[in-house]
Amino acid sequence: MPLWAYLLLHRTHPVARETLALTRASGSEVKTPKAFRFVEKKGEYTDLLYGERPVLRYVNAPHDPADHFYTFKPFHHVFDPATGKTLLTSGATKTNKEGLYPHHRGLFYGWNKISYDGKTADIWHGTKNVFSTHEKVLSEEAGPVLGRQRSRITWHGEDGQTFATEERELTAYAVPGGTLIDFASVLKTDRPKVRLDGDPQHAGFHFRANMELGAKVQKEEAAAKKEKRKPAPSETYYLRPDGKGKVDETRNWDAKARDPKAVNLPWDACSFVVGGKRYTVLRINHPDNPGEARGSERNYGRFGDYFEYDLTPDKPLRVKYRVWVQEGEMTVEQCNAMREAFVHPPEVKAK
Repeated sequence: MPLWAYLLLHRTHPVARETLALTRASGSEVKTPKAFRFVEKKGEYTDLLYGERPVLRYVNAPHDPADHFYTFKPFHHVFDPATGKTLLTSGATKTNKEGLYPHHRGLFYGWNKISYDGKTADIWHGTKNVFSTHEKVLSEEAGPVLGRQRSRITWHGEDGQTFATEERELTAYAVPGGTLIDFASVLKTDRPKVRLDGDPQHAGFHFRANMELGAKVQKEEAAAKKEKRKPAPSETYYLRPDGKGKVDETRNWDAKARDPKAVNLPWDACSFVVGGKRYTVLRINHPDNPGEARGSERNYGRFGDYFEYDLTPDKPLRVKYRVWVQEGEMTVEQCNAMREAFVHPPEVKAK
């Protein structure tokens, strides 16, 4: 296993970190591996490739008032980790009537109940002409170990004026067995206070599976309603720290019930079938992120969590999450190990 794969995936003790002593190899011992690279289709998206395999797509078309629903927020697509031929995430549609909940797009981030200066904004749904938009790429790194892109995204209210500015960074690593993605964001404002609020289904950082999954669920539910029967189960289930859930069983934070099993989860994983193949997506919440984190799951493959936050000039919002994507299923032990590697990485010393 390459060194970077070991560093990212190796199980470490939560208190006593492991220390690795590394010695630089001579030139004759170094082989040139495959590398990441960025390929841009200007005005539409930027792909991150590993060799020739698509890994991520940053959909960053500028906001167009004449095509608002299609362009009201940037997001990232995720491709299958083996061949890059299967798109695992849902994308943008021209209208809100296409598919099932098309405002959910790939790996995405936002809040539906934002308030500031006596105004309100819904970045999640893009209602009343509210939008966020890609402004510029701030930095890119691409090589044999990782591909990393940091971008500036501005958040705009009903009047079109900017009320917050985000620096969003996604990193994909070259590791065996799947795709390892780090999501990091810093959100700032020059307004006295921007209140970020919402609900578990429409705020925070989420993953949304390919619309193929949602279309199947939608079609079956419609047929069941017409035939006055229960819908047949989908093939989607969630894996959580307390074990594997039943097919179609979901947990969602509710202000009245306040189920502790839906609050501050260290990780959550969704296992689903797209293109005739099963995949599992693990989403890890870093303990440095604000809380309380209130979770949400849906059987069409949209899951994540949100928290409330008061954004001020002196208190920017910083978050970091890790996403692991692989073919097949995972175990609780594997998910716990990956969470430990994210929260307590090995310490490295070179000599």
